[in-house]
Amino acid sequence: MSLATGSPPESAPAAARPAARRPGSMRGLTLVAGAAVSLLAIGWCVTVGTSGATLADVWHAVRLSVFGGVLTTEFEQTFTIITGLRLPRALLAFAAGAALSLAGVVMQGLLRNPLVSPFTLGVSPAAAFGASLAILATGGAAGSASWLVVGSALATALAVSALVLGLASARSMSTATLLLLGIALTQLFEAMTSALQFVANENTLQAIVRWTFGSVNDATWREVQIVGLVALLLLPVLLWFAKDLNAVAFAGDDAARSLGVNVTALRVGLIVVAVLLASVVVSFCGVIGFVGLVGPHIARLVIGADHRYLLPFSFLTGGLLLLVADTIGRTVLAPSVIPVGIVVAFIGAPVFINLILTRRAATR
Repeated sequence: MSLATGSPPESAPAAARPAARRPGSMRGLTLVAGAAVSLLAIGWCVTVGTSGATLADVWHAVRLSVFGGVLTTEFEQTFTIITGLRLPRALLAFAAGAALSLAGVVMQGLLRNPLVSPFTLGVSPAAAFGASLAILATGGAAGSASWLVVGSALATALAVSALVLGLASARSMSTATLLLLGIALTQLFEAMTSALQFVANENTLQAIVRWTFGSVNDATWREVQIVGLVALLLLPVLLWFAKDLNAVAFAGDDAARSLGVNVTALRVGLIVVAVLLASVVVSFCGVIGFVGLVGPHIARLVIGADHRYLLPFSFLTGGLLLLVADTIGRTVLAPSVIPVGIVVAFIGAPVFINLILTRRAATR
C-alpha cells in the first residue's frame, strides 16, 4: 500500500525538533514525571465535588478495596461515592483518552501528517453508527457494555478504514485529499446516525443520543476494565513496532523499505490496532473527537517525535486531557453535567485550526 503524502517535516513539526534531540535519560524522566502527574490528577479529580473527599480519603478507599479492612460507619458514604461513582468515572475517562491518543499517534505516523486522527478520518463516527445500529436492532436491550455493540462498532470502523485507505492507495491520494474524504465520511455517518435516531423509539433514542454527545457518565468497573485492558495490552504491541513506525514517519515508505521494513504489513496491522482502540472507546463512551489529535500534539511538543517515547507519553497526555475535560464538564455548571465530548470539542477545535494555519504557513 502506498500513499502519496506531504513533506516529511509534518510528522516532526518544528516545535517538536528540539525535544527530539533530548537525551534518552531526560525523556525517561519526563515519562516518569508524566506518570506521577497522571496518578495525582486522577486522585485530585476524584476529590472534586460536593462530598468533601480528600486525597487521603481516596487513598484510604483504594486501600480498603484492594487489601480489605474495616469500613467505619463515618467513612461508609465517602467510600461509596469514591469507589462506586467518581473513581470508575475518572479511570474510564483516563483510559478512553489514552486509547484515543494512541490511535491518533499511530495514524499520524503512518500517514505522516499531524492533522490525522480517528475522528478526522471518519473512523469514530463510523464506529458510533455501528454501535447505534446494534442498539436499534435490539430495541435498546443491548447496553453500552454489550459485546454486540462493541462488535458492531468495530466491524463498521474496520470497514470504513479499509475503504478509506484502499481508495487512498488505489488513487495515490495526497494526505490532504484523504482528510477531505474523511470529512465527507464523517458527515455521512453522522447523518446516518441521525436517521437512526429519527426512527428509534423513546427508549432506544436515549441510548443512541449518548454516542453523539460522548460521555463517561454512569461509568462501571466493567467498562474501566475492558477499555483499560485494551489500551494497556496494545501499548506494548505498538512500542514493539516503534522503530519501524519511526522509519515510515521520518523517511517515507521507500526509505523504510530499504531499511527492511515491510511497510504494507506494518500499515495494515497498525491501522487495525488504531481502529480497535478507537472503536472500543466509542462503544463505551460514544464519539469523542479531537483527543486523538490534541493528545499526540501536546506530547510531541514536550517529548519529541521519536515514537519510542511519543507513544507512552501520548498515552498519558490523552488520558489527562479527557480526565480534566470531564472534571470541567461536571463542575462548571454543577449540578448539570456537560458531556465530555462537548468539552473536548471546545478545546480541540482551536488547536485543530492552529495546526491547519501553522502547517499552511510552513509550506509557503
